[in-house]
Amino acid sequence: MYSKTIPTGFPKGFLWGGATAANQIEGAWNVDGKGLTTAEVVKKAEDRKNIDQMNAVTMASIQTAMADSTDTLYPKRRGIDFYHHYREDIKLFAEMGFKAFRLSIAWSRIFPKGDETEPNEAGLKFYDAVFAECHKYNIEPVVTISHYEMPLDLTLINNGWASRQTIADFTRYTKVLFNRYQGIVKYWMTFNEINASTWGFMGTGAVDSDLDTAGQMQLRYQALHHEFIASAIAVQQCHAIDPTAKIGCMLARMQTYANTSNPVDVRAAQLQDQLNLFFTDVQVRGEYPTYMNRYFVENGVTLQMDPGDEALLQAGKVDYLGFSYYMSTVTSVSDNVEKANGNLNMGGKNPYLKTSDWGWQIDPIGLRITLNEFWDRYRVPLFIVENGLGAFDKPSADGKIHDDYRIDYLRQHIQQMQEAIKDGVNLMGYTMWGPIDLISASTSEMSKRYGFIYVDQDDAGQGTLKRRRKASFDWYRKVIASNGAKL
Repeated sequence: MYSKTIPTGFPKGFLWGGATAANQIEGAWNVDGKGLTTAEVVKKAEDRKNIDQMNAVTMASIQTAMADSTDTLYPKRRGIDFYHHYREDIKLFAEMGFKAFRLSIAWSRIFPKGDETEPNEAGLKFYDAVFAECHKYNIEPVVTISHYEMPLDLTLINNGWASRQTIADFTRYTKVLFNRYQGIVKYWMTFNEINASTWGFMGTGAVDSDLDTAGQMQLRYQALHHEFIASAIAVQQCHAIDPTAKIGCMLARMQTYANTSNPVDVRAAQLQDQLNLFFTDVQVRGEYPTYMNRYFVENGVTLQMDPGDEALLQAGKVDYLGFSYYMSTVTSVSDNVEKANGNLNMGGKNPYLKTSDWGWQIDPIGLRITLNEFWDRYRVPLFIVENGLGAFDKPSADGKIHDDYRIDYLRQHIQQMQEAIKDGVNLMGYTMWGPIDLISASTSEMSKRYGFIYVDQDDAGQGTLKRRRKASFDWYRKVIASNGAKL
């Protein structure tokens, strides 16, 4: 609809907050009946710049991890002990004025092995208490149902999402959640960064280290199809059980630029973009895009679909699109382009951008571009559910943490969010990653800190776990209080 006016600020009810994941904060990995997860058998990385280490899992390495009853090599088992600090942590979020707190549920707290018929009541009671604490401060929980983890037994029994049987295990789990938290959780997402399933074990829970590249691609896209179907069924469950709730998908967005104006580079960037948008095309539009037909044929991928799968995808379209945005990338057909030195080493280096301590290229305008492209393509509400700066935060001599670089990073991205809203984008919220220091998803280190809240713990797990406010804590409090007007 044409209008002579444009929005001047963030909409009323905008969901300001922060985002975390169970396997990076909770700890208490063997408490109250919880089962072992796929995240808790991935060893701490020796090289923080190699993304492949997250997926370098074999059956032998799993057996070694299962025999190890400590968290020394597996820091995600200890997290930051949110399990015992959740009241303190949520109170700090409330002090900043959070309107929303994105967290995930550890599937193995609810179904320790994944294939049980009855849930673990102790696990449900933990999340009862967490959600009650959120509502005590008028904070809306935004819940990711599966965030880079699943019960390890489903890997041992089904090889994770490689088996269609896992759909039934997942939708039994989701049905329990929707019934238990009807009227308590208004915002759900099915899978975190679902495109990570094309990277391997972290997303699929399937061991494929013994396969060649073609075999891995076949297994990963088949596993992904099973996740698509499980997500679509969960959407329908959610709508039937709690019609007032909203359920979305979640994508790791990599904004892609052509390295040059040479049409072959432009086409390479277009293809890279399509391979990123494929996932949201399926979950938002409810069907496989035709451009993937050629990609599958040329890469030897043959998907096995059951009768009715296409109808399920169409009936299970999500209500909103959640995504993470940290960086952009450059694509070229040339092998001579300098690579960006981040641990998401997926593309060329952009000479116009600065980089973080971890080599991630900082591109706030890319966020505005992404928001506009998503809105033009899908016309569903958008939700930035991850965006943040990992850095080496060190307390100064006065004991304070002066993270002005984080404030600058977040300010620039929020300014571009404002511009996108003026462009006409429907943006429902922003939960930055992660409001409190946590264990890294990719490397399991503690040194890469994102939070407004400093946690006294080092990479070896040593420290008091004391929480301390950083300079950015008060800054974000003012941002939320002014609904984004004071940056």
